[in-house]
Amino acid sequence: MAEVVETRAVAFTPIKGTRHSVQPDVEFDAHGPLGDRRFCLVDAARGRVLRTVQHPSLLSVVARLQGSQLVVTLPDGTTVAEAPELSGETLTCDYWGRSVELGLMTGAHTELFSDHLAQAVHVAQAPRGAIVFGQPLTIVATASIAEVAHRAEENRTGAAGHATAADGERSQPIGDTAVAELFHRFRATLLVETDEPFVEESWLGRVMTLRGAVDGLRVRIGGPVPRCAVVDLDPTTGERTDRLLRTLAATRAPNRVGEPFFGVYAEVVQHSGR
Repeated sequence: MAEVVETRAVAFTPIKGTRHSVQPDVEFDAHGPLGDRRFCLVDAARGRVLRTVQHPSLLSVVARLQGSQLVVTLPDGTTVAEAPELSGETLTCDYWGRSVELGLMTGAHTELFSDHLAQAVHVAQAPRGAIVFGQPLTIVATASIAEVAHRAEENRTGAAGHATAADGERSQPIGDTAVAELFHRFRATLLVETDEPFVEESWLGRVMTLRGAVDGLRVRIGGPVPRCAVVDLDPTTGERTDRLLRTLAATRAPNRVGEPFFGVYAEVVQHSGR
């Protein structure tokens, strides 16, 4: 029988690289939440999908799906709300070393993003799961986030202590500002409730049933998620405001290229719509 885990929040963005936002009433299929990274931005001249780490100002842009409309709002309030349509033109782009065929879109969103980034870009529609780095879902846990928040604060204040709260005393609810901000820095799909820091790393291969913000979804837990410099960016402005990656590198195991792990991948085993 699958174990049950309480889900505190589901978050994603419909345009890859833009602000990570909590989503209500999410529906799932085998590829994850519907609408997650449905679109991306491409540099047609170079044949590449834009990445947040190279274009941090994308984090200041809010994108959401509202019925058939894609609503995009810039920091100054400029908004485009219209239903994007395929132009009929496709472009094969590189995404982390693999080729992905994308459908270029028509409409005002492309001009909006080109002006915002001060370079020519196109909004493109991606096949489901095509512009996902690892598995469809990533999961972070409340106790682990609270522990990392504590260690990051120690580093900022110069405190010498590095003890771990294995009993979960440092765990904070999602409403806590620090935990909520870190959830968005990690840009995870799911935030789950735990009492013990990093216990999710022991779930490899196990099937978990999610309750709460997601009810009835069953997922199989995969390996740990390597982290890059995106975690040092303010999740609402894109400004480099922290040294969280350094904290992770000092306390968490790395992959073969030195990227520290935090959170775990997962794939959908069974979904019931919402």
